[in-house]
Amino acid sequence: MTEKIPAAQKAVIYCRVSSKKQSTDGAGLESQEHRCREYAESKGYHVEAVFPDDTSGGGDFMNRPGMVALLAYLDAKPQENYVVIFDDLKRYARDTEFHLKLTREMAQRNAKRECLNFNFEDTPEGKFIETIIAAQGELERKQNRRQVIQKMKARVEQGFWIFRAPVGYKYINSKRGGKELIIDEPVASTVRQALEGFASGRLNTQFAVRKFLEECPHFPKDLPNGEVRRQTVVRVLRQVAYAGFVQAPNWNVKPRLGNHEPLISYETYTKIQNILDEGVYAPQRKDLHHDFPLRGAVCCSSCSTPMTAGWSKGKTKSYPYFWCRTKGCDQYGKVINRDKMETEFKTLLKGIQPTPSLLNLFKTMFNDAYEMHMAQAQDRLKAFKQESIDLEKQIAGLVERVMDASSQTVIAAYESKIDLLEKKRLVALEKSKQRTSNNDTQSNLFELSFQFLANPCKIWESGRFDLQRLVLKLVFLEHLPYTKGKGFLNSKKSLPFNVLGDFSSMKCQMVLPERFELSTSPLPRECSTPELRQQSRLWVALQATDRDAQPTVSTGMTRLLPQLACWCKSAICFFWNNDKVVHSAMSTSSNAHHLP
Repeated sequence: MTEKIPAAQKAVIYCRVSSKKQSTDGAGLESQEHRCREYAESKGYHVEAVFPDDTSGGGDFMNRPGMVALLAYLDAKPQENYVVIFDDLKRYARDTEFHLKLTREMAQRNAKRECLNFNFEDTPEGKFIETIIAAQGELERKQNRRQVIQKMKARVEQGFWIFRAPVGYKYINSKRGGKELIIDEPVASTVRQALEGFASGRLNTQFAVRKFLEECPHFPKDLPNGEVRRQTVVRVLRQVAYAGFVQAPNWNVKPRLGNHEPLISYETYTKIQNILDEGVYAPQRKDLHHDFPLRGAVCCSSCSTPMTAGWSKGKTKSYPYFWCRTKGCDQYGKVINRDKMETEFKTLLKGIQPTPSLLNLFKTMFNDAYEMHMAQAQDRLKAFKQESIDLEKQIAGLVERVMDASSQTVIAAYESKIDLLEKKRLVALEKSKQRTSNNDTQSNLFELSFQFLANPCKIWESGRFDLQRLVLKLVFLEHLPYTKGKGFLNSKKSLPFNVLGDFSSMKCQMVLPERFELSTSPLPRECSTPELRQQSRLWVALQATDRDAQPTVSTGMTRLLPQLACWCKSAICFFWNNDKVVHSAMSTSSNAHHLP
C-alpha cells in the first residue's frame, strides 16, 4: 500500500506600491511578486492568487482594493488555512493602529502571515518587536510626508505651480530647476475666451460656458459622448492659475503672483468669483435666437410691441416669419418674411452711412478723445500704484495688531480683513502695471471706429450673432418700428449717426461762416481749459469738413459738440475692449471700407 503524499500548503501573495504612477512607470509590483513567488517555491507553497495595490499604506486598510479583495478571498474559503506572503513589513501597513487591526483580521480567518524580511513570533517579545517596527514605519511615513509638504510649500511660495497642470497649460523643465507651466495653444485661447465671456456676461451662465467649450474642437472632452462635465466648468472658472497666481490653501499659502504667464487679468478672475459667489446671472433672453438676429429689436409700428418670430411649417419645408402678437392691433397676425425684413434692414443701414468728408470731424473728435483717454489712463495707473501702497500699509498695521491680540475671535476677524485687503492690493497692483497703449493700438482703434461709422453694415454682414446684436445696440436707441408693406419707419438712431444724417441734409437755419465776428482779438490765443481747447479744435474741424464747396454750418451743431465728444470717449472705451472681435468681423469682407 502506497503512502499518501500530503498536499502543498496553499498561499496568496500581497504586493503594494504607494501610488498609481509607481505601478505604471516602475516595476515595483512585479519585483515584489517575483520575490514572493521565489520564497513560496522554496517553502513548497502553492500560490493561488496575487493581490496588488497601488495606494498608500497609511490609514484604513479597508480603503485599499487589493487588501479588501484578499480578505474577501479568505472569507470565501473558510475551510482553508492560507499563508499570506508579503515582501516587507512596510508593504503590510504603515500605520500602527491599523497594523494591529489587520493582524487581528488575519488571525480571525486562520491566515498565517509570512514576510521575507521579518519573522513573526507568537511571543510577547515577538509581538513587542513587531509593534515597534510598525511604529517606526508610521514615523518614517509621517516624516517623509512632512518633508514633501515642506518642499512643495516652498515651491509654491517661490511662485511655481506644483499641482496638475490646468487645461490650457503644460509643464516643461524649468531653468531654475524642477518644472514650470507654459501656455498650451490652441487650448489656452479657448479657455481665455470662455473666461472673458463669462466675466463680461456674453456667456452669462455656466451652461453657456459648457456649451461653448463643447463646441471648441481643441478643448479636451471628459465624457465619452463628447460633452464636458459640469465639475470641469466649475473647476475652470475657479482656477486661480489662469490669472497668473498660485496658492495652496491647505498649507496656508495665500494667493501670490506666480512665475507663469496668465491667461486673464486678476481683475477678470475676481469678477468671475463674485459672479459665482453671489449667484448673479443674467437670465437668457427667450426672444433671442441665432436664426432671428432682429428679434427683440423690431416692434410693431401700430402698438409698439416687440414682434415675435418663428418658423412656419409648410408642405415641403419651414419658413421664417415675423408677426405682431398683440390682439386688437391692426397688424395682428400679419406675417412678414424674415429675409425680406433683413434685406430692408440692410438697406436702412446703408442709408445712414455718412460721407467721407464728414468723417474728418469725427477724426478730430476721436484724436481728442484718445488723448484724453490716455491721459486719464496714466492718472489711473498712478492712482492704482498709490492705492496698492496704501493697502500694503494697512495690511502691515493689521499684522501688528494680530501679533498683539490674544483673543481667537479678534485674530480671526483681523485675518479675514487682511485677506480682503490683500485681494484688493493684488488687483490694484496688477492694474498699476498694465500698459496704456502703443501706436499699433491707437491705429487699430481709429481704424475700427472709422470703419464702423463709415459702414456699420459690414459688421452686420459678418453673420456673427453677437456682433449683429452689437450693431443694433450702437446704432439705434430704441426698437425699430416696422409696418408690413412700408418697412422701417422713424427709426431713432444713436447720436453720431443721427447728427451726421442731419448734418448731411441740413438746409435751414444756416449762416455763412464769414458772418461770425470775433469778439476778441483775432490773434491766436490759447484756451484756458482742456474742454475749451477741445471744442475749439472741433469747431475748426467742423468748418473745414468741405472747404472747397464752401458749406454753411448750423449754429445748433456747436451745442452738440460736447455730446459728440462724450460719445467718442465711450466708443474709444468700447473698441478698446472689443478690438479683436470687431476687427475679425470687419476683415471677413474682402471689400472692407478703408479711409484715406
